[in-house]
Amino acid sequence: MITVASLAPCLGGALVAGGVAAAVSRRRELMTRWCAWAVGVPLVTGAFWWGPLGIATLAVLVGVIAVVEYGGLLRMPRVDRVVLAASVTGVVLTGLLAPGQEPRALAVGALALASVPLLAGDADHGPRRLGAGLLGLAWLGVLAALVPLGARALALFMAVSVADIVAYFAGRALGGPKLSPLSPAKRWSGTLAGAATGLAVLAVLSALSLPMAVAAAVGGPAGDLLESMVKRGARVKDAGRWLAGSGGLLDRIDSLLFALAVLLVLS
Repeated sequence: MITVASLAPCLGGALVAGGVAAAVSRRRELMTRWCAWAVGVPLVTGAFWWGPLGIATLAVLVGVIAVVEYGGLLRMPRVDRVVLAASVTGVVLTGLLAPGQEPRALAVGALALASVPLLAGDADHGPRRLGAGLLGLAWLGVLAALVPLGARALALFMAVSVADIVAYFAGRALGGPKLSPLSPAKRWSGTLAGAATGLAVLAVLSALSLPMAVAAAVGGPAGDLLESMVKRGARVKDAGRWLAGSGGLLDRIDSLLFALAVLLVLS
């Protein structure tokens, strides 16, 4: 059984190795991105070490920031963003306080999101607002899975993160057919190399199982494409600009979100 304590040395080692690689490359972009990881990784690890309350606190914080970025991409009215943030928070807290009742919390959130354009009498943009709200709730509501998954979620995060990095560099080096029109820079060669690396990471962490493997190998790349679709629709490159070298928070957790969804389905 994996624990946060058993994962901590691996996280530290990966962080150090990444720092050395970034320094050797002498690329300012990589150094900036590593500095962001050097701050974020200890904070995330500390939250998971704290236990369910720490994980739930982290999930709520991440969910609210992600809602702000997502709402900006789809130009959602402020009231829609507030209701979506409250709905995501409610699902996460339900996972902490009433495990097993998350579907009911999702249903309540969906009804709340539907009521906003209905009460506003928005016949012109109501369907679009409702669609955006429900997609956001389905996409970000899976953060509630972090609480029961615990260390497994942390291991999955490590796997999809490393896979994403390897996919980027392998795709540029190997070339070949494009993965999807949604993300022209991504190649099948890079995606397959990243998936293989993600599985290797899970094996090293003693977290390899069929659901985890499918979540990392399939869910990770699918999550990246989902965010690419949203960003292309919004005609922007990044979900935000505040995270040094990485754009926004959604740009960093898009793969994890879909991977969590796949893991929930298979589990």
